[in-house]
Amino acid sequence: MELTDEEKKTLENAARQRITIRKGKDIISEGQKPDEVYLIEEGWACRYKLLENGEHHIMAYLIPGDLCDLHTTILDQMDHSIRTITPLKAAVYSANEISNLMAKNVRLARALTWSTMVDEAILREWLVNAGSRAADKRLAHFFCEMLIRSRAAGLSQDNSFEFPITQAELGESMGLTEVHINRVLQRLRGEGLIATDNKRLVILDWVRLKAFAQFNPNYLHCQIEPCDA
Repeated sequence: MELTDEEKKTLENAARQRITIRKGKDIISEGQKPDEVYLIEEGWACRYKLLENGEHHIMAYLIPGDLCDLHTTILDQMDHSIRTITPLKAAVYSANEISNLMAKNVRLARALTWSTMVDEAILREWLVNAGSRAADKRLAHFFCEMLIRSRAAGLSQDNSFEFPITQAELGESMGLTEVHINRVLQRLRGEGLIATDNKRLVILDWVRLKAFAQFNPNYLHCQIEPCDA
């Protein structure tokens, strides 16, 4: 849902403060009582669970324009952690500030609720991805998703976008070993579907990648479609 310039200004002015967080640091950790909501302005973060064996499982990636869980302040404690993948800048809102925004501006309330619903839709698609798609299609599907999300946030250039995720982090989110991730990446590169360039991912053939991944963007609920090149 597209906000007007005035609505964007209202959201910007409502922030309690703006913070900078270094790479690899938790914004909030599992078990903590959440009392603030973060809107990412620059950088990437991820939602993850810490497993008993010390490994991490990443459940979502957050990019500029994403909220770090709109309704977490309702909870007694966090059931997952949010960690920065890159150095990150975020606007910080109190629960009261968010409630006031939603009470006073119907369109902003609708936009914030829409954002939460899209987050849930992405999680559902990730469950299908992990349970029903082979490793190469799983990764290709994820790349299609991130291109559209990046374009919607105004972060893409042609069919390329910032992609600071390591192979280890990809493995943590795709349920695959780092070795398996490396093999799949080599295959997708070898078939002329993707390329990487200095922490950017380039979709070389959107039509073929979309068909290969059996990607239907309806769960992202936006009208943006990448170039056919």
